[in-house]
Amino acid sequence: MKRIAIALTNDFADWECALVSAAARSYLGAQVTTASPDGNPVTSMGGLKVLPDCSYSNLKPDDFDALLIPGGLSWEKGTAPDFSRMINAFQSAGKVVGGICAAASAVAGSGAVNTLRHTGNSLESHQKYAGYKGEALFQSQAAAVQDGGIVTAPGTAPITFAAEVMKALGLWVPEAEAVIAQFAGEHLERAPASAM
Repeated sequence: MKRIAIALTNDFADWECALVSAAARSYLGAQVTTASPDGNPVTSMGGLKVLPDCSYSNLKPDDFDALLIPGGLSWEKGTAPDFSRMINAFQSAGKVVGGICAAASAVAGSGAVNTLRHTGNSLESHQKYAGYKGEALFQSQAAAVQDGGIVTAPGTAPITFAAEVMKALGLWVPEAEAVIAQFAGEHLERAPASAM
């Protein structure tokens, strides 16, 4: 069974890890553990109150196969914790690390993607971090990027983020593809209504 840790902050973007956690847990038998800085409840951007399973101090690489961090308003408010030590510990242990939206910049700022292809909301958001030196490998695209077990995505790409995390975890099986295809269906190219 794959074990996925999701590090939540107050004002986290509730849609960004929802698909990957639901698909992994409900369809693929993965264990999903949520954590907050101190183990106390956090509230998402959408007002969902989440009682986490544990605090960040319990997120040890030996106990999990992946660390996922959704973005959210805590980065805009300047209240987001520094995830660098946790990200580096998981990466050093060969575990999957995923960051989406502002959290992709936190992953970049940890130095984890300096030699890997990666993306995020913008190159400029990554460059705000002193530890980021990966400009040459930044991919300006709307979909998630996975390289070397590190998955990054802009906040508008929760579907490809989920797919790339599952691929990195070795969970990209027919059931996973079917679930992701259902959610991606509305994004298939269609003729504009005015052309009909």
